[in-house]
Amino acid sequence: MKKHKWTRLIMCYHVIVTILTLWSVVNVILLTFHWGDWQFEKHIADALLGVFAVDYVSRFATTSNRKTFLIHSAFDLLGIIPMHPVFALFRLGRLARLIRYHHLFYRLGWDGKWTHDFHRFIYSTGFIYLFSISIAIIVLSALLFSVFEHQSLSDSLWWAITTATTVGYGDDTPHTPVGKVIAVGLMFGGIGFIGLLTSTITDFFTTDTQQAEKAEVTVTSTEVNLLLTKIDQLTTKVDQLQADLNRLKHKH
Repeated sequence: MKKHKWTRLIMCYHVIVTILTLWSVVNVILLTFHWGDWQFEKHIADALLGVFAVDYVSRFATTSNRKTFLIHSAFDLLGIIPMHPVFALFRLGRLARLIRYHHLFYRLGWDGKWTHDFHRFIYSTGFIYLFSISIAIIVLSALLFSVFEHQSLSDSLWWAITTATTVGYGDDTPHTPVGKVIAVGLMFGGIGFIGLLTSTITDFFTTDTQQAEKAEVTVTSTEVNLLLTKIDQLTTKVDQLQADLNRLKHKH
């Protein structure tokens, strides 16, 4: 009975998290396109941020393996970054984990190769680690840039992204010595990790393509060998029939 009650509590908690996650996404869309009362929606965004921040800290404090928690909850941490409402979209990672936890794809008959490939791409390739480090470098650089260059957080984040991706539009540039040091650190660190991130994505799809081509070649080789074996068998049978026919002619 106690176990059943605990299961129900977990289900209610997951339902609430799902509703709040979807609400966060809707809220981001409304804020982005300035639909409705922007101030009211901003207050809602702040409230949701507070709820998810408390939830993250509570789970981190009560978990038995904090290292594993930090790795698997990287998107949750990104989802509570208060620099821009768009970071709330990272909370969808929590929703994806809930779907896996309850095996919804399996229950709906959607589980298959693509779900395994997705999990392998996120964790086995190290994508989640590189992505988290890249985001952390960009966010930290933007925060420091905002403090020392007296820029807004959104403008600083824009500067950090354009710098790290080597786009460099030049609309925001550092003017203070500390700002320039931050820019140099972002150039070396951010560009390096983003380059690794890009190569990881490329290697994943390239490896899959090569494996598929190798598998196709193996299948083709197997089919050719099978065909040659059948030809040899047919040739042997024809030779035997020819020999039998020659013996019959000699008897007559």
